[in-house]
Formats: sequence, structure tokens, C-alpha cells
Amino acid sequence: MPRYFFHIHHTSTQTDHEGKELPDKDTALEEGAATLGRLLQDIPGCLLACDEPWRMEITDEFADPLFEIEFIVRRKT
Repeated sequence: MPRYFFHIHHTSTQTDHEGKELPDKDTALEEGAATLGRLLQDIPGCLLACDEPWRMEITDEFADPLFEIEFIVRRKT
């Protein structure tokens, strides 16, 4: 089964060195979105609204980029 890696880029980069074995790249995208959702639930809202984009890059076992999920939260005053 292929291995996929989920790298988080925000104000710094968190490189996924372990990855996860999944049946295909579509499942890797679903796993990436779910993982990002869980991560964001644990971060206080004040850290989200810093005008810096959050990005998850999903790569395959050969470090080829497959997907990128990006979003930004801006505080409106």
C-alpha cells in the first residue's frame, strides 16, 4: 500500500516524516482534510486570525506533490 505524507505550512513548516499508508490518493486527500480539521479544533481562534495562510501539502512516497489545501483567517475589525 502506498504511503502519503501531510506537511503543514503556517508560520513555520511541520514536515511529516512518518506518513500514513492509504489505498489511494483520493483517500489521502480525505485523510488530509480530516487531519487538518482536527488540528484546527485544537488551536485557539486568536492563533488562527494572524493573516498568515495555512497550507497542507500532501505528497506521495516519492515526495511528489499531489494536493494542496490552503486557507486563511482574517480578523475583520
